[in-house]
Amino acid sequence: MSGSGAGVVVVGAGLGGIRVAENLRNNGFADPVTLVGAETHPPYDRPPLSKSVLLGKDDRVDLKPEEFYGENDIALRLGSAVTAVSPADKTITLASGDTVAYDTLVLATGLDPRPFPGLADAVAGVHMIRTYDDAVALRGEIDSASTAVVIGAGFIGCEVAASLTARGLSVSLVEPAPTPLAVALGEQIGTLVSRLHTDNGVDLRTGVGVAEIVVAEDEGGSRVRAVKLADGTELPADIVVVGIGSTPVTGYLEGSGIDLAPREVGGGIACDATGHTSAEDVFALGDVANWRDEDGTPHRVEHWNHTVEQASVVAHQITGGDAVTAAVSYFWSDQFDVKIQVLGAPAPTTPCTSSTTTARSSWPTTAVTASSPASSAPARSARS
Repeated sequence: MSGSGAGVVVVGAGLGGIRVAENLRNNGFADPVTLVGAETHPPYDRPPLSKSVLLGKDDRVDLKPEEFYGENDIALRLGSAVTAVSPADKTITLASGDTVAYDTLVLATGLDPRPFPGLADAVAGVHMIRTYDDAVALRGEIDSASTAVVIGAGFIGCEVAASLTARGLSVSLVEPAPTPLAVALGEQIGTLVSRLHTDNGVDLRTGVGVAEIVVAEDEGGSRVRAVKLADGTELPADIVVVGIGSTPVTGYLEGSGIDLAPREVGGGIACDATGHTSAEDVFALGDVANWRDEDGTPHRVEHWNHTVEQASVVAHQITGGDAVTAAVSYFWSDQFDVKIQVLGAPAPTTPCTSSTTTARSSWPTTAVTASSPASSAPARSARS
């Protein structure tokens, strides 16, 4: 790559960012590589946040040891949120007002959790989990709490409900759809997820929405007291966890001229099949990126292994090589003593297969779903 000598700047010091940087060095890239992250932590793994971190079992979430960055000449600029991008000037602007030049820019800014509509910003006891600090803050309240309500029975909601139950809390899990995870996993596995939670003592409320998070005021400020459902039921809550989806982090691109994908196809940063955005020398990958398939169909996928695959593709594009994402999509979810593993894109009627079952309830220890085979390529290994 030729340029000003500014090298590659990666906005987003998470899984995608570190994998791009690592692949660049492995591909022989010798120019500067800088990771810019809004958080103060070096790149870490997010899947454990709702599981082992919340359970208090393991705080070791760093993706690389501290010495990795020096040994590979990768600069970290942490605690530095990006507020603007100028493709014309080939610079980014940080919240501090500093500008950083780039020859090639990679955008891997991920997602922000969607807040509960109309709720004040600071209500003690109400949590969302996206960052390590979020998980630690929630964990710090568990010992003094007895009841929790989790709003939204998606993957994060189900995992958090399982972890809080394992920590001894009385947990209600509220989901407006009739079956948890049915859209993602199909009705059959969604029904098994329902049974898993009720068998483990979770008060599962499906087919009903949340009307209000009830807040009490005292001399210490606002604190959650309960969750009121659309049917009028009021669930007591020392802790509320909101897990109602997330949105791509793209606000910093306003005025940049970089195209965003329409909401109807998932939103995020519009890319071609190799991660190029509408701006020259600007790539995007991971949860924030909406890549096109080889047939031109846009899609934005929030899976761990997709980010890893895309990071390899982008690094090869920057260094002049070719890489394709031929692997079948794979992701997993750990809930109680069950690991759900998913290959492909399950349809609503996808059947569940299992290699072993537990004696106590004939539950699948490992539930694997697969769509109709669209590719014979094997899934690459993914972290679990």
